[in-house]
Amino acid sequence: MPGENLSRDEARERAALLSVDGYDVSLDVRSAVGESQDEPRTFRSVTTIRFRCNEPGASSFADLIAPSVTAVTLNGKDLDPGEVFDGTRIALEDLAAENELVVDARCAYSRTGEGLHRFVDPEDGEVYLYTQYEPADSRRVFAGFEQPDLKAPFRFEVRAPEEWRVWSNGTGELADGVWRFAETKPISTYITCVVAGPYHYVTDSYSRTFPDGTTLDIPLGALCRKGLAPYFDADDVFLITKQGLDFFHDHFDYPYPFGKYDQAFVPEYNLGAMENPGLVTFREEYIFRGKVTQASYEARANVILHEMAHMWFGDLVTMVWWDDLWLKESFADFMGTFANVGATRFENAWTTFANRRKAWAYRADQLPSTHPITADIRDLQDAKLNFDGITYAKGASVLKQLVAYVGQEAFLEGARRYFKRNAYGNTRLGDLLSVLEETSGRDMSAWAGKWLQTAGVNSLTPQVLLDGDGRVAELAVVQEAAESHPELRPHRVAIGLYRLEDGELVRYARAEADVDGPRTVVADLAGADAPELVLVNDDDLTYCKIRFDETSLATLRGRLGSLTDPLARALCWSALWNLTRDALLPARDFVDLVLRFASRESDIGVLQMLQAWAESALVHYVAPQGRETTGRLLAEGALRELRQAAPGGEHQLAWARFFASTAADGPDIGLLQELLAGTATIDGLDVDQELRWAFLEPLAAHGVADESVLAAELARDDTASGKRHQVRCLAARPSAAVKAQAWAQVVESQALSNALVEATIAGFAQPSQRELLAPYAEKYFEVIARIWEDRSIQIGMDVVRGLYPSLQDRPETLEATDAWLTAHADAPPALRRLVLEARDDLARTLRGQECDAQAAGVPAS
Repeated sequence: MPGENLSRDEARERAALLSVDGYDVSLDVRSAVGESQDEPRTFRSVTTIRFRCNEPGASSFADLIAPSVTAVTLNGKDLDPGEVFDGTRIALEDLAAENELVVDARCAYSRTGEGLHRFVDPEDGEVYLYTQYEPADSRRVFAGFEQPDLKAPFRFEVRAPEEWRVWSNGTGELADGVWRFAETKPISTYITCVVAGPYHYVTDSYSRTFPDGTTLDIPLGALCRKGLAPYFDADDVFLITKQGLDFFHDHFDYPYPFGKYDQAFVPEYNLGAMENPGLVTFREEYIFRGKVTQASYEARANVILHEMAHMWFGDLVTMVWWDDLWLKESFADFMGTFANVGATRFENAWTTFANRRKAWAYRADQLPSTHPITADIRDLQDAKLNFDGITYAKGASVLKQLVAYVGQEAFLEGARRYFKRNAYGNTRLGDLLSVLEETSGRDMSAWAGKWLQTAGVNSLTPQVLLDGDGRVAELAVVQEAAESHPELRPHRVAIGLYRLEDGELVRYARAEADVDGPRTVVADLAGADAPELVLVNDDDLTYCKIRFDETSLATLRGRLGSLTDPLARALCWSALWNLTRDALLPARDFVDLVLRFASRESDIGVLQMLQAWAESALVHYVAPQGRETTGRLLAEGALRELRQAAPGGEHQLAWARFFASTAADGPDIGLLQELLAGTATIDGLDVDQELRWAFLEPLAAHGVADESVLAAELARDDTASGKRHQVRCLAARPSAAVKAQAWAQVVESQALSNALVEATIAGFAQPSQRELLAPYAEKYFEVIARIWEDRSIQIGMDVVRGLYPSLQDRPETLEATDAWLTAHADAPPALRRLVLEARDDLARTLRGQECDAQAAGVPAS
């Protein structure tokens, strides 16, 4: 990987020297089908780049990662590929003012989801291709200048097998066996795209007439593998797409600029989705093979709208370098929810955002690797790791705070001016701040300094003083920050006062205030009746960790389920989970709250988040002595709720999946077996194929479903999805030989695709198998440096994160981690960051277990 890196300084130097007029890229992917003697299997890539150099005679380089280069021609002169190509770069000497570079290469198909990924469908043997480049993998497919600020128009042509169809960013036509695509607008290399294969393709159209009388017609398309066609609800995808286009046209006052709008759902995808203009790619898991809850449909809609927002924030206007990644990802993350609430049936999406999305941000912002939203990105490895909870969820949360700070219309007018001034160009932080200053009349530099250029999360705690009549004499908000990141920020917050009325906790008073500094008095609430619950950051206007005074916490312990407002409940649950992770609330207390009150949760997305948190509390934060009892209580509670849930409803499905994940003893395992066999039923519960696999994993992990059972299930579901499920279940079996095989498949071999690496890792680490996994703690530290050096960034990240021995939750594992960090002080910073993050999670685990043990009156271990 180090040879594939590109530093920010190198990118700056190249951008100062070169400007690009256009690319012609010709790919021949007919080699994707049939037998191949190549190792790796390759395809032909011929690239012509027209570019200018403002210092004639200077030297530079083009990027290309390929097994071989056949020919390189610069300004009509043939260069020796052996002399100018080192495997990752093509040296360019003595450049002219105007230049033409032609590179003829053999590039490799990918099995890691980076570059041009080749997938063979086990169901029918069909081959499917797609590209994925962010941040810098277009160089695995064609030669280019791989950095976001060297934009250019692209023309693609692709030779493919006769029975295939090919898609790219522009509209395409097949003539004489070649797919030729219309030239794109100036775009960055990382958002170019090619999808090819026998995909199932559905079309629709969108039309919009603007106030000036002009009409915009956008051809719509949606595609997936043929094997998923029976499950593909393209009508709903198109519905969300049209609602989103209407919403963004209403608010952005800039017509969609990229012609057509195709959306491809592709196999073995590393990301949720990618905003390639005119051809957005998604992971195919967004096509649901079985029954799912509305939370899954809401999540898919959010991703569709997130990627659509990128057409303006990121594709039309692009950051200069990855330091300002937030200029696209934070905005798209915010706009995804903003549009979901404003344009679709998912009117409560801000509740999901508060409960689920912010949890990702809070975790990331307390890691040792936390960073300002405008990060210091030294190179491409840094960039890859900064697609994180800070850039996405914290950035979106801060934008939500910004909207509260400057007003929604000022914010949107700033966006409109930003698009018009910078269309098809590149920007930095100051370009956006300047238009927001114009539209809001506020000094944005101070706000940016506090929110965008410092790291860490503040906590806000209410202080309530009552007078002799039982009324609020003074209510103040105390702001605190961690010692490592002591910045106190200005927060626009709402403070809600709640009391019990007719058995329900309802809000009877609310005030908005600007919290700034260590203590802020909220004068508007003086004289109010004494509250039973004070909710700081009511309505979720700012980004902070909510804390409670003693009275409020006692109220939640006894009455959390009585809170009538779904968003208020979600905020309280999130705050209680943060208290648990911070070792301020015993994990068993949190589990008890879930067991008592989760059944009253109306929002299915919040319920599923609570179930995930409860399971995480059991696995990581409950003291070891309490795991068995707590696990049994969770399984009993899940089964009770499963039986009581409305037949056929989404809450029943959520409890069924949670019961499977918590099943541990004989009767639970037996019931799962009977449900699979059909000898037991639960009224309304349809055990479809996806739910069958959810039941089989715990059976495999407890040694009940052996290899023959899993082979029989794969025969029943002989699909790509079924194969991933089977691989995960096979790795979950409680056998030393099984673990050794899984380890070897991931660590010692590169035979598995990215999706099967992910599935194997997921099955390998079973919480019930801590002793069986213990020998791999030492092995982990022996291999990760080699893994990072030998594998692609994506696979390296998957292995280093996924195989960290977090289940060996003992001080000795911390010591081993520290020893590795000390011995590898010169390891790549991105690798050290991953290990430091895993160490921090483990240290938090041990603190949580100690808190839980102290509350139970037992030793921590």
